[in-house]
Amino acid sequence: MTQKDSGLGPLADGSRVVIIGGGPGGVAAAIALKQGARAMGRDLRVIVVEGKQFAGEQQYNQCAGVLSPPIVDLIERELGVSFPHKLSRSAITGYVLHTARREIVLDGEAGPSIALRRVQFDAYMLDAARERGIEVLCARVTGFELHADRVLIYTESTPLESDVAVGAFGLDEGTAVLFERTVGYRPPSALSSVVTKYHPGEAGMIEFGSRIHAFLPPSPRIEFGGITPKGNHLTINIAGESVDADMMENFLAAPEVRRALPGFDNAGRFDSNDLRYFKGRFPCGLARNFSGDRFVMVGDAAGLVRAFKGKGVTSAILTGIRAANVILREGISARAFQAYHAANRDIIDDLPYGQAMRRLTILAARTGLMDVIVRAAETDSGLRSALFDAVSAHRPYHDVVREGLTLGAVRAVLAAMPAWFRR
Repeated sequence: MTQKDSGLGPLADGSRVVIIGGGPGGVAAAIALKQGARAMGRDLRVIVVEGKQFAGEQQYNQCAGVLSPPIVDLIERELGVSFPHKLSRSAITGYVLHTARREIVLDGEAGPSIALRRVQFDAYMLDAARERGIEVLCARVTGFELHADRVLIYTESTPLESDVAVGAFGLDEGTAVLFERTVGYRPPSALSSVVTKYHPGEAGMIEFGSRIHAFLPPSPRIEFGGITPKGNHLTINIAGESVDADMMENFLAAPEVRRALPGFDNAGRFDSNDLRYFKGRFPCGLARNFSGDRFVMVGDAAGLVRAFKGKGVTSAILTGIRAANVILREGISARAFQAYHAANRDIIDDLPYGQAMRRLTILAARTGLMDVIVRAAETDSGLRSALFDAVSAHRPYHDVVREGLTLGAVRAVLAAMPAWFRR
């Protein structure tokens, strides 16, 4: 029997797709499916199932909410959705990288990144999906059955039948368990994060400036931290294998962090929303069995993100579009979804480099060698550029590794080594 005869070929007119998750990846897949099908003369019924209420900002998203190039072009050119510039809280022009003893300003040549509130962005994109004829069901998924001729998805409100299911549920543990039981899916390994905010006032925000401050503390449990300007406040986050509130308090007490926070020591009375902690997670590896007959995962659920630092929204949208293209052109079988894996080789092949950089950075921060690297970058432009690309995730990590291992960079590091031995 041919793939088409088995019902696993490219979706025909009148087919149904259920997308579990209404974040950037799920919405991108939905819009790309709807618009791509219309261009082919087909009409698909596309349903997005999302349990969160984005409207009215009733949810808090632990994502730092920094969208980097080429996000605007990706949304407008590939999805035909106007980018919501009105939601921008700050234009991020660069980074300040801190170790325990040194700091360096890192500015790249790319256009500025955009800091915004993720819940507002997600609400905007979900509304854009509705405007394009995509149905949105506000409910949580409670069950998942995979049959030879259909997918059955149970929700809190109504059961849904579909030809294919797209998993865009991030790291939601409840939904992951449903796929794990049914198809042997294994979620990606993940780091935990703690996020809070601080309002330093208008003068304090001006003093802080438009750069993100990134920290590589010597702590054995905090892998990195960050302070991001977001309009009228600063978003503060830490990440590691098992970070918690105590570690956030230790991070906030570090001298290099206090120096970066305007008026923090003398703030006295904080805003009522200040220093309220939120817990989250983000992937740092690839999921297992994230595609098969009649199902495919996108974004965080698949682990298709940059291994060491982010660009999660961009990756989610990109992989959502790629999944839609494969569904429309190749089919919905496990074999067809090999084309989806191939389309994401740029992300998958870069994961080992990102993971290696993560391990080396942790080692360098804990031994003090990161101080040497920062000192060397002050005199070597190539190494400074590599640090910017590593912190911003603007370029693939195999390019960052190659850029950071030039003869000039190695010489600069060796010249800075005596200071490390004298510390």
